[in-house]
Amino acid sequence: MTVPTSVRPHRWPLAAAALAVLLAGCASASETAKPSPSPSSSPSSSASAEPKAAKTTPDPEELERMNEQLIKAAWDNDVARARDLIRAGADVNHADDTQQSAYLIAASEGYVDLLDLTLRNGAEINAKDSYDGTALIRAAERGHADVVGRLVQAGIDLDHVNNLGWTALHEAIVLGDDGPDAADTVRVLVAAGVDMSVKAGRDGKTALEHAEERGFDAIVSTLRTASERVADGDQQLLRAAASGDADAAVAALRGGADLEARDSNRRTPLLLAVTDDHLVTARLLVHLGADPDALDGQHDTPWLVTGVTGSVPMAELLLSVDPDLTVRNRYGGLSIIPASERGHAEYVERVAKTAIDVDHVNDLGWTALLEAVILGEGSDRWQRIVSSLLEHGADPSIADRDGVTPLQHARNRGFTEIAQIIERHSIEQHRG
Repeated sequence: MTVPTSVRPHRWPLAAAALAVLLAGCASASETAKPSPSPSSSPSSSASAEPKAAKTTPDPEELERMNEQLIKAAWDNDVARARDLIRAGADVNHADDTQQSAYLIAASEGYVDLLDLTLRNGAEINAKDSYDGTALIRAAERGHADVVGRLVQAGIDLDHVNNLGWTALHEAIVLGDDGPDAADTVRVLVAAGVDMSVKAGRDGKTALEHAEERGFDAIVSTLRTASERVADGDQQLLRAAASGDADAAVAALRGGADLEARDSNRRTPLLLAVTDDHLVTARLLVHLGADPDALDGQHDTPWLVTGVTGSVPMAELLLSVDPDLTVRNRYGGLSIIPASERGHAEYVERVAKTAIDVDHVNDLGWTALLEAVILGEGSDRWQRIVSSLLEHGADPSIADRDGVTPLQHARNRGFTEIAQIIERHSIEQHRG
């Protein structure tokens, strides 16, 4: 089955992957030219932040030992250890006695960073386990929609049938449930273009028949909607993203819609979904490779908009695909600045833990700390924001263009609690 052109390859440096092929000398270009995420400020992205290094060639005995250790590291989700072993020459395609490799283990267990590491280092994308199943089938069974999306983008066979007579779509339903993870997985598979007419080898039933038999209403809705004819895929996708109709988005993508289609204001489907906090639709788009850094006509990106909405779940979703935390909005600010102004305490507390510059100064001459004090209300939410910013390194001595510091602004506005928070911080810093 051919993956629709609307599904973008993962935003990984293909040139680096091609070079890695030459260095490793152990895999074909089609196997190693896998996407590799850009450096991330997300805590979970450490495994994907660096290019593949040249491998050494250990002796056979040492190689066997390292391959066994790589399998163990995979089960432990020890990405750092796995990386070291691969650099030393361990084979990501080595399978143990149960016919499982580090790559297959990563797919079935939902270890995204480990999966990315194996893909960058020559994993055989269509490798099979003891059930003659691919990584896609294993991930689909467990409801790992993010893994399924990565594998789709890497070019895996969408319609392979294992020795149980099931495709990935069958396993997502027959061995899954009607929960959100399974529903997301089915949406990703269907949007990517799986053949929904394939009948299971044992009972001759289609995926839709299995879903109806089990009363999986959400999945039935997705499959039926995806069967409908799409007249204008791009426009349907934009409308579906704006309204939060995930199934209509699936049908549009399956029908050839551009994942990065633009409306009259240059907004992409992902930006529209983020703007109104349509998380289910956003997950579909992100899992298929939608760009969190796509700029619209007023210099907003999906990531920047999370600072306006303050949605922590949406921020977490986008952090998983390494957004550019340095991109500036039309006021020259980073996402944490409007969030601080608007009182999005939970968002600030989360994003302050990333590599974002908490002391960035926007075009008005204000940091996030200054905006929290000058434009905030001084109540509990803004007190939490000020505390979080200070805890994560914000400099309270940075003044506005008139030379007024956050502490002075707090006193001038009668924000006694915020003034006390800043004063206590300054005293503690002086003591430290």
